[in-house]
Amino acid sequence: MPQNRLQVPPLSELRTHKSEKWREYPIEVLPLPVAEMDFPIADPIKSLLLEMVSRSDLGYLGPIPELPEAFAAFSQRHWGWSVDPHQVHIATDVGVGAVEVLRLITNPGDKVLINSPIYHNFSNWIREVHLEKIDVPFTQNGDEWILDFDAVENAYRNGVKVHMLCSPHNPLGRVYSRSELLKFADLANKYSVVIISDEIHGPLTYSESTFVPFLSLGPISEAVGIVITAASKAWNIAGLKCALLVTQSDAMNRILMRLPIATHYRASLLGAFAAFAAFAEGDAWLEAVLVELDSNRKLLKKLLADQIPKVKYVLPKNSYLAWLDFSAIEVANPARVMLERGKVAVVAGSGFSAATKDFVRLNFATSPEILTEAVKRMAVALS
Repeated sequence: MPQNRLQVPPLSELRTHKSEKWREYPIEVLPLPVAEMDFPIADPIKSLLLEMVSRSDLGYLGPIPELPEAFAAFSQRHWGWSVDPHQVHIATDVGVGAVEVLRLITNPGDKVLINSPIYHNFSNWIREVHLEKIDVPFTQNGDEWILDFDAVENAYRNGVKVHMLCSPHNPLGRVYSRSELLKFADLANKYSVVIISDEIHGPLTYSESTFVPFLSLGPISEAVGIVITAASKAWNIAGLKCALLVTQSDAMNRILMRLPIATHYRASLLGAFAAFAAFAEGDAWLEAVLVELDSNRKLLKKLLADQIPKVKYVLPKNSYLAWLDFSAIEVANPARVMLERGKVAVVAGSGFSAATKDFVRLNFATSPEILTEAVKRMAVALS
């Protein structure tokens, strides 16, 4: 366990931040929707950025072989995944990467599979490239969210060209098992489907679960898979803008070699070097932040059980996004009620799926004090 605990700045200081999270709502609102953390960034990242700014080193991004090499080393240390650095490409962010890959492997009108409830921007990316969205949703079975693989195969059989995975899953906090990922790979090979796996939350997996990178499964996944990831979520540097596109076969890498040359150069110089510092020297900070997030997810469980016991909350296996079920409470739009009556901003479940309007997504990557105050306000809003 890390010797030094990470400390979130006081609320008065957080309110001076310039990110969307702290500028979208009036000052009296506690903002817990946007997927960014309130913890100070890792010292290796901070030091490198300060050095670059002090030297006015703020030009265009050029070659940066250090970043793919650092990502490969990180992947080997944490997941036993041997990444070929020469098959790691750079994009502005995960969304831009997804859109550019979709442009390469689809034509307007092609079918793309998702599994809702899912991060709402998946639908935006699919719409941007003029593709048809096909949904095989998860279904709830007690505390578990189950995926019907027969329905997935039927979708593949009926002309799906791309399957966009969110792995680990946002907002469910669900970590796919090795056997599930192998099923996807087997089916994709059988029906010539490309799997784009968004693995941005992978480093934030808790100790009771095991994150498996899709491309670590060997030739069967390498033949059909493209991974999109970034340091942005795990090290809280989303505003710096840099993502990675990864393949592990010559055929799939040839696809990414056709990316527009500007895909690389539209990433940020600061973002790329911050990502390098994260993967190369950010292990200690990552370990420390997981301690805080683990504590907060459990604190949230206790707070809800004590104050709003009808709200169902299953501890996420990954990341810092709580998926809260208000279906046992008679409230038409729980996110709106939280905002209007409780002055707590969360994300409405309807944004992830029409079937999850009784859910909200809450970001618990903040201080215990803010989290405690938020649940107190939520309880008052429902009283």
